[in-house]
Amino acid sequence: MSKDIRIKKGLDLKLKGEAAHKIADATRSKVYAVKPSDFHGVTPKMVVKEGDNVKAGEVIFYSKSDEKVKFVAPVSGKIQEIKRGEKRVILEILIAADSQDICVEHSKKNPNDLSTEEVKEHLLASGCWPFINQRPYDVIANSADTPKAIFISTYASAPLAADAEYVLENKLAAFQVGVDALAKLTSGKVHLSLKGKGNSIFSDVKGVALHRIYGPHPAGNVGVQISKIDPISAGERVWTVAPQDVALIGELFLTGKFNSTRTVALVGSEVSEPQYYNVITGAQVSDLVAGKIKNDNVRIIAGDVLTGKKVTLDGVVNLYTNTVSVIPEGNVYRMFGWMPFASPSVHSMQRTALSFLMPGKKYTPNTNLNGEERALVVTGEMEQVMPIDIFPMQLLKACMANDIEKMENLGIYEVAPEDFALIDYTNTSKLEAQDIIRKSLDLMIKEVG
Repeated sequence: MSKDIRIKKGLDLKLKGEAAHKIADATRSKVYAVKPSDFHGVTPKMVVKEGDNVKAGEVIFYSKSDEKVKFVAPVSGKIQEIKRGEKRVILEILIAADSQDICVEHSKKNPNDLSTEEVKEHLLASGCWPFINQRPYDVIANSADTPKAIFISTYASAPLAADAEYVLENKLAAFQVGVDALAKLTSGKVHLSLKGKGNSIFSDVKGVALHRIYGPHPAGNVGVQISKIDPISAGERVWTVAPQDVALIGELFLTGKFNSTRTVALVGSEVSEPQYYNVITGAQVSDLVAGKIKNDNVRIIAGDVLTGKKVTLDGVVNLYTNTVSVIPEGNVYRMFGWMPFASPSVHSMQRTALSFLMPGKKYTPNTNLNGEERALVVTGEMEQVMPIDIFPMQLLKACMANDIEKMENLGIYEVAPEDFALIDYTNTSKLEAQDIIRKSLDLMIKEVG
C-alpha cells in the first residue's frame, strides 16, 4: 500500500517542446568521450594509455579517493587521446569506436542469492557503482558506507524532463532486478516514489516502500522526498538512484554486461520534432541533434532547463544525461523589457507579467537573465518555491559567508543544488543559488568529511 505525500510549495513551468512518445536510435558517433569532470569530486587514476584497445565495459580509470569505484569505456575501440589541462588535469578520454562493440563479459547473477558484499563487488567491478549517489553532499556514494535507506524517484516534475514511465515500460523485469540488488545494500528500506495521479507501471514493483507524490515541481526531486519520508540526521547516509540507472543495474545482473545505452529525451521549443533517442553515453552532442534544430541561435543544455549544463556541439552525452533541452539563446534585446506587462509571451511567478491570467499556457523561454545580480532583499519569494523545511535565504547567506556552523544548523546536509533551481529562476536578486550550494557542499566535504 502506498503512502500519499502532498507538496504545496513550488512552481510548474509549462514549456513548449515536450517529447513525443517515439523512440529512435541516435547516430553512432565515430569518437566517444568520457569526462572525469562529469563525476563531481572524482580525481581519476588512469588504467589505460593512448593507443590501447579497450572493450565496452572495460575499466579506463578509477577514483583516487575510493579505488574500488571504477569507470568504464562506453564502447569498444582504441584510446585515441587523453586530453589534459593545467597541471596535467585529465579533461577527457577520447575513444575511436569500433563499428560494433565487443563487451566485457561478467557473470549473470541473481541478487537474491548473493550477500551484500557480493552484490557490492559486482557493481563495483562492472562500472555500475557511479549510478549510486549519496546524500548529504550529492556525490558518488562511498563504497565503504551502508545507507539507512535508498530512494528512487520515478516522478520527473522538472520542465520537459524525460518520462520514466514511458522509457521503462518495456524494462520492468530489469528494473525489478535492479531494485532487488539495491535492497541488499541498505539496512533500511528502498523507497520508490510515483507520480500521484493516474496508474503507474511501477505500482507492482516488489520489495519497496511505495509513495505517491502530489504537487508542483520540485516535488519530483529526490531531496524533497527524503525530507518528507526519512530526513537525514547528522552522520547518516542516504543513497539515491535514478530510475533508468536502476534498470541498467538490473540488466547487468540479467545479462552479465554493462549497458551504456540510455534513452534520452531531446526536447525544447527549438527542436523540430522533440522525441526520445537511444544514445550510447559519451556520444557527441552534434550526432544527436544534427538536422533536428530549427536555427543556430540556441542554447543546448544537457539536462532540464533549470538544472542542466550548457554544452556545445562537440560536447558529450554523459552517464547521467536523460534529457537534452534546446531553447533560444537570450542575446536578443526585448523593447520595454523593464516594463510590467510588456509582453504576454513572458512568464513570471510574480504578477509582473500577464502569465498569471493564463495558467495553462506553454511558454518559449530564452536564456536572458532580465537584469543583473543585485542585493538580497527579504521578499519571501524563495520560501514560496522551497518545500524542504529550511530557511533558504538564511542558508544561502551562511554559505556565502562560509560559516560552517550556521550552514549545519540551517540544513546544508539536507539539500543538493537541484533543490535550489527554482530559486535561481524566481529570485529577483539574480542569485546563482545552485552554484553557491555546490561550492558550500564541497567545503563541507573538505572541512567536515
